[in-house]
Amino acid sequence: MNLSEFFTENPQAAIAFSGGVDSAYLLYAALQCRAEVRAYYVKSVFQPQFELDDGIRLAKELGADLRILEADVLTLEAVASNPPDRCYHCKKIIFEAIGEAARADGFSVLLDGTNASDEEGDRPGMRALRELSVQSPLRLCGLTKDEIRRLSREAGLFTWDKPAYACLATRIPVGERITEEKLAATEAAESYLSGMGFRDFRVRRMGDAARLQFPADQIGQAVADRENIVRELRKYYAAVLLDLEPR
Repeated sequence: MNLSEFFTENPQAAIAFSGGVDSAYLLYAALQCRAEVRAYYVKSVFQPQFELDDGIRLAKELGADLRILEADVLTLEAVASNPPDRCYHCKKIIFEAIGEAARADGFSVLLDGTNASDEEGDRPGMRALRELSVQSPLRLCGLTKDEIRRLSREAGLFTWDKPAYACLATRIPVGERITEEKLAATEAAESYLSGMGFRDFRVRRMGDAARLQFPADQIGQAVADRENIVRELRKYYAAVLLDLEPR
């Protein structure tokens, strides 16, 4: 099956939209196939502002219908307490919110951007997708991450080279309680480093310290800029640590 055939069989659908590479291409492909679709972005404390900004920008460039929802994910203890299966509980909240909104808007089919490169063992949230009957056209059609990036570039989508991005909650160790303050510190620190030109990095929490993980070719830049980095990140953390093992 290819995407054209999929959208011939499913001409109306709601798309769970994150503003990332995969859901961006899925939205583009659906519109190219002349399907009637609406994108749903769920705003929560787990998503940084730039993801929403990218989602709004892409929807405008494609002329797509975008609806922004909000979810207070930390009200659920199974999320805030940060157990190993936190992603499952969070995904369930998010996709239940999208499903409810989509049904109210007249859509009975819900899609997401899971691709053929995503291993189920690495994505506990897939359990929630199965339970809620969410379909993943990119995965069904055998499209890998590399293929989606190539197709996105050919389509002129600015998202084609966006680094993979996991939600802010993944920066907090499993078992450590998640709070809005910790998430805000992570977002502020990563936003600052992104503004300095760093890409595909992480600021992970270790107690009250920030553990910085960079790709190998950016570690030298981090060392050269260490005084500025430490000065800024000490606003949010008691210490700033550089991981010498490349991300």
